[in-house]
Amino acid sequence: MNDITVRILRLDKDLPLPSYAHALDAGVDLFTTVDIVLAPGRRQLVPTGIAISLPTGYAGFVLPRSGLAARNGLTIVNTPGTIDAGYRGELKVCLINTDTKAAIELRRGDRIAQLVIQRVETVNFIEVDVLDDTQRGTGGYGSSGGVASWC
Repeated sequence: MNDITVRILRLDKDLPLPSYAHALDAGVDLFTTVDIVLAPGRRQLVPTGIAISLPTGYAGFVLPRSGLAARNGLTIVNTPGTIDAGYRGELKVCLINTDTKAAIELRRGDRIAQLVIQRVETVNFIEVDVLDDTQRGTGGYGSSGGVASWC
């Protein structure tokens, strides 16, 4: 793994900085700065108490924590949430409770999401009149598993 330096501004000094739970993890945990109760089917934009400065050529991607999703049905509306290198505001996570019956309670300092930082490429688009043929062609949305008819 290549290490990069990311400048971080801690907006809430009482919460820990994002950190890796295990040596080979891809994402660092993000924490909520507030107590919240998410009713079934409700969503809320949740502050994390940090702002970051990503190096040029990198982006951050905010993803759900697998345990919260599996156990509680808590996920992120715009997964992945993209953090562009030029953004300097507080990182916020748009959480949603997908459980149909139970509310989800989160306390200040709870881990709510993970942030993965990756190198990204910029592209130059070239307009053409036709694209080259491939074996797959235009098949998408379940076309390889035989369930595309539901769309």
